[in-house]
Amino acid sequence: MFAGVRDPAAGERLLQEAVAGQVIPLTLDVTDAGQIEQARVRVQEETARAGGLQGGRLDALINNAGIGVGGPLELVSPEDLRMQFEVNVFGQVAVTRALLPALRVARGRIVFISSIGGRVSVPFNGPYAASKYAIEALGDALRGELHSSNIRVSLVEPGSVKTPIWDKARATADGLEVPPELQDEYGRVQAAFAKVLTDTERRAVSPEQVAATIERALTARRPRARYLIGRDARGMVLAHALLPTGAFDSVLRRVLGV
Repeated sequence: MFAGVRDPAAGERLLQEAVAGQVIPLTLDVTDAGQIEQARVRVQEETARAGGLQGGRLDALINNAGIGVGGPLELVSPEDLRMQFEVNVFGQVAVTRALLPALRVARGRIVFISSIGGRVSVPFNGPYAASKYAIEALGDALRGELHSSNIRVSLVEPGSVKTPIWDKARATADGLEVPPELQDEYGRVQAAFAKVLTDTERRAVSPEQVAATIERALTARRPRARYLIGRDARGMVLAHALLPTGAFDSVLRRVLGV
């Protein structure tokens, strides 16, 4: 098993915690073409060494690199918006393309970690949701394009998950600077963020539940195209489907307090 890590120290911790030989850390920043190529070569070498005549095969790829950029779109810098897509979209495509030959040999599987944000966009979460909408589209396209290669593609769509992302989100909200001339429009955003983060974190599912769903996508005889995780995610999709757009928007504004 290969595990992509941005921090080599995290790779060392994985080696200490795992059974010897079970995990091979790969230093991999998905926005770095050089590191992607190094990872591809390492996968090729290690699988060839382990598999003999069946070497060079990769059974599965889980694309889970991601960052979250939030805030009013009017205040999100072009650099932050581009970085959102560099990591969550372009990086995923680059890694997938690099490893497709090994996946094709194994008739393997690809799992993209999407989000409920890939189905429903809410105010002040536009950059993140846009990147996940893009992943949904790419997953759908690849599912058809790779059918002849017998590579199955699934999208895993969690709602809120108990991870350190909440601390990062709070830091982002606390650091939001609203210029004086836009205080009337966005002055309440920080308070709205704080309320939503608290409420959402309380409903979050465990990382283990997400991991179990990924395992099902990798092992099911007929994997589903989409795996929606969490009551909040299912509730959001249902409300979005049943309510007229204006009514849904009104509910969101009340929840956010804006």
